[in-house]
Amino acid sequence: MSADTGANPALTTPPRTSRRTRALALGVLASGMLMIVLDGSIVTVAMPAIQDDLGFSPAGLSWVVNAYLIAFGSLLLLAGRLGDLLGRKRMFLAGTGVFTAASLLAGAATSPAVLIAARFLQGVGSAMAAAVSLGILVTLFTEHGERARAIAVFSFTGAAGASIGQVVGGLLTDALSWHWIFFINLPIGLAALALAVRVLPGDVLPAGRGTGKSTGRGTGRGRGLAAGADVIGALLITAGLMLGIYTVVKVEQYDWVSAHTLGLGAVALALIGAFVARQATAGTPLLPLRIFRSRNVVGANVVQMLMVAALFSFQIILALHLQRVLGYDAAETGLAMLPAAVVIGAVSLGVSARLNARFGERNVLLTGLLLLITLLVLLSRVPADADYATDLLPLMLLAAGFGLALPALTSLGMSGAGEADAGLVSGLFNTAQQIGGAVGVAVLSTLAASRSESLLADGASGAAALTGGYHLAFGVGAGLLVSAFVVAFVVLRPRTR
Repeated sequence: MSADTGANPALTTPPRTSRRTRALALGVLASGMLMIVLDGSIVTVAMPAIQDDLGFSPAGLSWVVNAYLIAFGSLLLLAGRLGDLLGRKRMFLAGTGVFTAASLLAGAATSPAVLIAARFLQGVGSAMAAAVSLGILVTLFTEHGERARAIAVFSFTGAAGASIGQVVGGLLTDALSWHWIFFINLPIGLAALALAVRVLPGDVLPAGRGTGKSTGRGTGRGRGLAAGADVIGALLITAGLMLGIYTVVKVEQYDWVSAHTLGLGAVALALIGAFVARQATAGTPLLPLRIFRSRNVVGANVVQMLMVAALFSFQIILALHLQRVLGYDAAETGLAMLPAAVVIGAVSLGVSARLNARFGERNVLLTGLLLLITLLVLLSRVPADADYATDLLPLMLLAAGFGLALPALTSLGMSGAGEADAGLVSGLFNTAQQIGGAVGVAVLSTLAASRSESLLADGASGAAALTGGYHLAFGVGAGLLVSAFVVAFVVLRPRTR
């Protein structure tokens, strides 16, 4: 694998658009991503209200989250490739439309079955829009400094959106009802659609592809399905990812070494293995294996999975500690996490682009990872009777590591994306994020619960037992971040300007 030098210069890129149009397009892409991220976190604080109103069983309630995760995570790679073939603008518009319509259905749901179906459709729409967003961004912002600033804005929506979602979810549920956590997506989605039609660039056919020559202007079309219509490959990877994510999200119910988990996990791995073998021989592969010749693409995706898995302990385990141990309600928990979002925003939007330009994305990423390792190590020592002002609030400053790491990692992960494959690389990067998140939820929550049960059996109080379980999750998360740091240091290479 060789070091990355950025997008392939042999590929045709869209003509230069005005600064105002690019700014509006960035606003559309960031708004779409914020809507998706908010939806992921806003639902968690409304789960008790949803259960009470619709009569969900405890097992059935988990599918309000699982239905979304399975659809979203399993379709990202396919949606990214289809965006390259059919047009990334078209895919973004279709995905945003599906997500918005599904949000209306979810908000109006009067039964568990309707809500779960709507959540699955939300996951489909989210995958379609999210998979191509970074691909549109990197082909729209071609100048290095401008691209770095755009990625910083885009990364901020992902890093801080979860914290903002907890605040908004708590306020909407308490002030109105759980229905409004879905209805709030309607004006955002409709505004994004109206603006996206005008400002997002159409796709340009690369030279030698599709029509045989570059058109020189955005057409809104991709290269056509004939350029990569690997139907068998699409079925294999979608089924493999869907089954794999289902296996992971159900591990709390069946345990890691149960016949259910091991059997389904083996089938999922076999499907993914068959997909890889198919891509090595297919005439028009869905995922050309040449993409993995890039050290930065491979390394960034591995770091992404490890980092997202670890940071579940900050975003979710810390929120559980605030609620179950310190007695915070949903709105108070969101407000307690808000300083982290402010710090992340200040770093992402204020200095990350300049730091990446001066010191290089790899060095900034390594610095961010060190801050996050320190954050989780310190959280693993927070006492059960912690005082927020003295024990937790100072640690929120270390969340600056998010603001440093995510924009740098996104730049590195997309550094091998040319015009022809930008949607695919974007989908791959987002898929790694979802797999990391699903594994983080399953592993860390299982370890925390097991440790808490053991402490309770030994006679510890409820608060002490919960805190002990959370400490273990924070410690394991820190270990995952150490692994991410090692991979980043060994595999990633500075990008040449």
